[in-house]
Amino acid sequence: MAKLTFTISALYLATVGLALMFFPLQFGTGAVPKDAAPELLALLRLLGGPFLGIAVLNWLSRDVEASAHRPVVLANIVGFGTVAANDIWGVASGEARDIAKIFLVVHLLFTFAFLASACSRQHVHR
Repeated sequence: MAKLTFTISALYLATVGLALMFFPLQFGTGAVPKDAAPELLALLRLLGGPFLGIAVLNWLSRDVEASAHRPVVLANIVGFGTVAANDIWGVASGEARDIAKIFLVVHLLFTFAFLASACSRQHVHR
């Protein structure tokens, strides 16, 4: 299960990172104005970098020994969990775009997948 979670999350994060870097207006449809300031576009592109970095980390972690997964799994739980919490806030308050409902589900699924991975590892190591 961990290998699949690492693989799918790496592909997802790489897609988001590349979209932010190369298509920030299209990726931000409904949130980013069509006449966005160059500074905003530069900020969105800047945010794509860490997504790509975490994508590479997850991709490389998929074949690593299970005992070495703990820090990467915990980082993904924190990352996807906080993003899911932000999605919940945005959807519940009505501040988020309609597509945020889809991202909310995706981010919750990744959070639960990494939580399941963490829990299964603890039972294996006891």
